[in-house]
Amino acid sequence: MGAVSSLLPVFPWDRLEPYKATAAAHADGIVDLSVGTPVDPVPDLIQKALADAADSHGYPTVWGTAALRDALTAWAGSRLGARGLAHTNVLPIVGSKELVAWLPTQLGLGPGDKVAYPRLAYPTYEVGARLARAEPVVYDDPTTLDPDGLKLLWLNTPSNPTGRVLDADELRRIVAWAREHGVLIASDECYLELGWEADPVSVLHPDVCGGSYEGLVAVHSLSKRSNLAGYRAAFLLGDSAVLGELLQIRKHGGMMVAAPVQAATVAALGDDGHVAEQRERYARRRAALRTAFEAAGFRIEHSEASLYLWATRDEPCWDTVGSLADRGILVAPGDFYGTAGERFVRIAFTATDERVEAAVRRLAD
Repeated sequence: MGAVSSLLPVFPWDRLEPYKATAAAHADGIVDLSVGTPVDPVPDLIQKALADAADSHGYPTVWGTAALRDALTAWAGSRLGARGLAHTNVLPIVGSKELVAWLPTQLGLGPGDKVAYPRLAYPTYEVGARLARAEPVVYDDPTTLDPDGLKLLWLNTPSNPTGRVLDADELRRIVAWAREHGVLIASDECYLELGWEADPVSVLHPDVCGGSYEGLVAVHSLSKRSNLAGYRAAFLLGDSAVLGELLQIRKHGGMMVAAPVQAATVAALGDDGHVAEQRERYARRRAALRTAFEAAGFRIEHSEASLYLWATRDEPCWDTVGSLADRGILVAPGDFYGTAGERFVRIAFTATDERVEAAVRRLAD
C-alpha cells in the first residue's frame, strides 16, 4: 500500500510546522509569508459568473464548453501573442499542480525516460517524474543536457521560487534545441502576468516559437492573477497533437473542471480590470517588504517577477527561518526548492496590507 508514496520525498511543508507554531505564538500574531496563497477577495464579476452557473446538474465535459475554449484562445492571442490558436490547441485542467504532478504519467513516461527541470524549482516537477517512475534530472542550462532519453523538459518563467524571467532570446534558443532533439517542452507560465522589473514572454509567442506550436505546451493558472486558487482554474495551450492525446486520457480519467468554474474562468479571462487592481496591491506589498528586508540586512536576488522575494543573509536557510519565526514572521526555506537554495528563503507578498505592515514594523525593531 505504501509503494507509491515511498517513491516521493517528504512533503516539505510538514517540516515547517514547528516554525509556524513559533511564529503563531507572537503577541501580535503570525505574519505568514511562506505560502503564495491569495488573501484578497475573488472579484465580484467572477463570483457572479460562478453563482449564475450554480444550477449545473449535468456532467461537464473534459474539453470544456465552447465558450470556455473561445475565451482561452482569445486571451492567448491578446495576452501572449499566440495567434491562430484553435480549440484543439487548448485544454482546461483542474488546477496547474494536478497537471504538473501527472503530466509525465499521462504522457506515458516511465523507467528509462528522463524529465528535466530547473535546479531551483517547484518541488512538484520532481514529484511528477517520480510518480511516473521516470528519472528526474536538474539543469542550469537545459541545452547542456544529454538529450538521450530526455522526453519532457520543464521551463518555469517567471520562476518559482526565484522570480527569474527567461527572455525571448533564451527561450528561442531552448526551443530550437528541444525541437532538434525531439524533446517536448512544458513551460510553466503561471506567474506571467506578474512581471515587475521584466516583461515575461510566453514560449508560445511568435518571436520564440516562430509561429508553430509543435513540441510546446504552456501551463497557465488563474490562481494568482485572479485570486482563484480555491477554484482550481487552469489550462494548457499549445501543440494540438499533445493536447489531443491528453484530452483522450483525461476523458477516461474523468478529469473535468466543474461547470461553474468553467463559467467563472470565462468571466475572469474577459476582464483585465481586476488583474490590474490586484497587480497594484501586490506591487505595494512587494515594495514595502523588499525595502524592509533589505534594511534588515537581506540581499534580494532575481525576483524581477512572480509573487516572491528570493532573499539571503548568507547563512543556512533554516537559521533564517528560525530567526524570523521568533519575530512572528514565517517564510519558506530555500532548500524546499533544491539544494542550491540552502542559503536562501522565499518571501511571499501575498499577505494582507495589515500583515505586511506588521512585518515591516517587526523587521525594523
